[in-house]
Amino acid sequence: VQLQASGGGLVQAGGSLRLSCEASGRTFMYGMGWFRQAPGNEREFVAAISWSGGNTNYADSVKGRFTISRDNTKNTVYLQMNSLKPEDTAVYYCAAHLRAGIAVKRDTYNYWGQGTQVTVSS
Repeated sequence: VQLQASGGGLVQAGGSLRLSCEASGRTFMYGMGWFRQAPGNEREFVAAISWSGGNTNYADSVKGRFTISRDNTKNTVYLQMNSLKPEDTAVYYCAAHLRAGIAVKRDTYNYWGQGTQVTVSS
């Protein structure tokens, strides 16, 4: 499975961005997630979604501002980010795992995309 993330960029605080992650290759029933890593920090969980899209989970820091969704007909997962803050600045990674349901732990994920930079200016 190959994951291609896109949609990052530079935005002012309070603005919005939508990240996309397209899966190719052996696209079976994967749970998907988004993680982010700021310079000097560990890669942290942001959001996750089950294969069906029926279950989602968010980090407390993004609840109410970010929305994860998926379109299985396009093998694509999205992360809509609203009310962005400077502390959201990071490289955002999408990931896929083979377990049922959703996953919040980095070690659960089997496949990772290359990352897309999000920079929020104050």
